Amino acid sequence: MAVEIKGQYKGDLRVELTHGPSKCLINTDAPVDNNGKGESFSPTDLVVSALGACMVTIMGIIAKRDGISLNEVSFRAEKHMAENPRRIGKIILEIKMPSGLTDEQKKKLERAAHTCPVHQSLRSDIEQDIKFIY
Repeated sequence: MAVEIKGQYKGDLRVELTHGPSKCLINTDAPVDNNGKGESFSPTDLVVSALGACMVTIMGIIAKRDGISLNEVSFRAEKHMAENPRRIGKIILEIKMPSGLTDEQKKKLERAAHTCPVHQSLRSDIEQDIKFIY
């Protein structure tokens, strides 16, 4: 299934993105360290955010299927840029998990998170430090 996303350059290193199915808008801005004002997510911020959201979403699918409560799950992501070429060099992702999960549930959810499409799409040379905090 294809999903159309349109982008419109708005000037001053900003882009407006429109999600075709929902018409939801997201605006990006170049980061301060790359000539922007840093007043919104940068494109690379969205990549790192997408990794956290995707992993939590996939865990949510498994939790819903298996009757596991994932209320209060949250994540914190940190992006570190590399140079030559400028790219994402390292991602630190901490996923705060709910208490009361069995060891089997923890393993199942963590395994599922690592199968998320964003995780599978990232370059293998991006250092990823992913921790599940219980």
